[in-house]
Amino acid sequence: MEQRLSEIRHSLAHVLAIAVLRRDPGAQLATGPVTDDGFFYDIRFSEGKAVSVDDFKDLQKEMRSIIRKNLPFVRKAVTAQEARELFRDNPFKLEIIGGLEKEGSEITLYETGDPGSESGTSFTDLCAGGHVGNTSEIDPECFALKGVAGAYWHGDEKNPMLTRVSGIAFATKAELEAHLTMLEEAKKRDHKKLGRELDLFVFSDLVGAGLPLWTPKGTLIRNLLDTYVWELRKRHGYEQVDIPHITKKELYETSGHWEKFKDELFTITTREGHFFAMKPMNCPHHTQLYARRQWSYRELPQRYANTTKVYRDEQSGELNGLSRTRAFTQDDAHVFCRKEEIETEVLAVWDIIDTFYGSFGFSDLVVRFSRHDPEHFEKYLGTEELWNDAERQIANILAKRGGEYIDGLGEAAMYGPKIDFMAKDAIGREWQVATIQLDFNMPERFDLSCINEKGEKERVAMIHCAVMGSIERFMSVLIEHFAGSFPLWLAPVQTRVLPIGESEHGYAEETIAQLASAGIRCDLDDSNESLGKKIRNAKLEKIPYLLVIGKNEAANKTATLESRDQGKIGEMKIDEVIGRLTEENDSKAITRKTA
Repeated sequence: MEQRLSEIRHSLAHVLAIAVLRRDPGAQLATGPVTDDGFFYDIRFSEGKAVSVDDFKDLQKEMRSIIRKNLPFVRKAVTAQEARELFRDNPFKLEIIGGLEKEGSEITLYETGDPGSESGTSFTDLCAGGHVGNTSEIDPECFALKGVAGAYWHGDEKNPMLTRVSGIAFATKAELEAHLTMLEEAKKRDHKKLGRELDLFVFSDLVGAGLPLWTPKGTLIRNLLDTYVWELRKRHGYEQVDIPHITKKELYETSGHWEKFKDELFTITTREGHFFAMKPMNCPHHTQLYARRQWSYRELPQRYANTTKVYRDEQSGELNGLSRTRAFTQDDAHVFCRKEEIETEVLAVWDIIDTFYGSFGFSDLVVRFSRHDPEHFEKYLGTEELWNDAERQIANILAKRGGEYIDGLGEAAMYGPKIDFMAKDAIGREWQVATIQLDFNMPERFDLSCINEKGEKERVAMIHCAVMGSIERFMSVLIEHFAGSFPLWLAPVQTRVLPIGESEHGYAEETIAQLASAGIRCDLDDSNESLGKKIRNAKLEKIPYLLVIGKNEAANKTATLESRDQGKIGEMKIDEVIGRLTEENDSKAITRKTA
């Protein structure tokens, strides 16, 4: 079904191109790939012919008319010279053709018959496929155009700016409508919007794009999350380490990152002419912590945990709130162990991941075995022997753990296969979250070993394990998963005290002091607003609990407890409130709104 849906979406990109060229015959088409929920086409329109959302109704009507003509998609292999002749006036296609020729890749066209056109010609595009056999296989109501945006060619701001026309597509109209409903809900949950409203983080033009600044409330949540991960790791024998934010490039030359990622690194040249790189990952630094002395097998595993920022020179067009940034924080950890210890260590990390994500309601994590693609081994470090050995180890662990998993052929990182975990959020979207990676290559490149029982040097294995991965990205997922209504243990303000009148202010302050001494994060709304307005403000801030204090409550030394998720609970002693909130906080329970 996934391949079939991809073919439908790819075919719709071509149908969109036909509709655009009918409107603007001079438009230059760049690329039109499939996306996670549909398709897009990057286009350079003729002067004055650019498309806007106001044109979507007519464009969609034209696309449906094209689909109903039952047009075939026909694949044709051509030479580079034939392709150049066909696209001689299109610099984007010519560049792609040159790249394919240099790689020695086959160059193919797809012709979409268009008998309804006045000229009787057909639409031809440079394309690797795949497509449906005929537009009759596409439900004309299964798609909707969704947006117009600027997009630099190859995502590089030095290149020409194109117009990206994007659409959503599914196999049926019903699936499309369900997805559109989800998108409406997603707009309400957008972490960029909620981050501002809840005062969690901010971006500043003076600081720079992709560089988030965290407010006291946002920082508190980050720290709570990081502390939770550390508590789970500490139980399994991890030790905390710390590393600098810069390094000589020689470290990355040895690790292999320089060759693969040098264009994505921020670099620094000192006054004395020394050359450094801002670290985009932590693993090479951690190898040097292990390499500080020779270890006995009795001292293994060595488990290092490190929450620290890393930096990547992402293109401006790729930045997206907290989801894609130039500075982000990794809750990183690396285990150096013997091969016979790999299974135990990986399963321990897996337990940490299950516990952590279960705390947020992500109880059914989908597992993907991300392995290398033997047809394109040039993308990876090391030898086939090392890779096959590492992948056998992971396959055995997956078999022992049980359960189904997705085969992620070609999804491995450059130096090792991975176990990737995917979680579905509250509105059904899937996110890749945690990762466990088995690495035999970096110990080879850095000559990392232990002394075994025979007194001989023995090569160790390295396990990379990120629970949240990027805290920024995980925060974006978490904000949208909870729609900003964090569970009690994560809420920056756990309860707010609301005195009804001025005469209750004194008792309200006593209550605040009592709550705070019990470790409950609380604040006081002693404004002159009405009780209704105070409650509305607290609900907008998504505070989990409210304590309303009127004359009766002040006289009885009680408060009326109201829950954000469960409504009014009732009047109770402050000690009872503290007991209830403390129990919920310690259990990391997730409450849900009642019907």
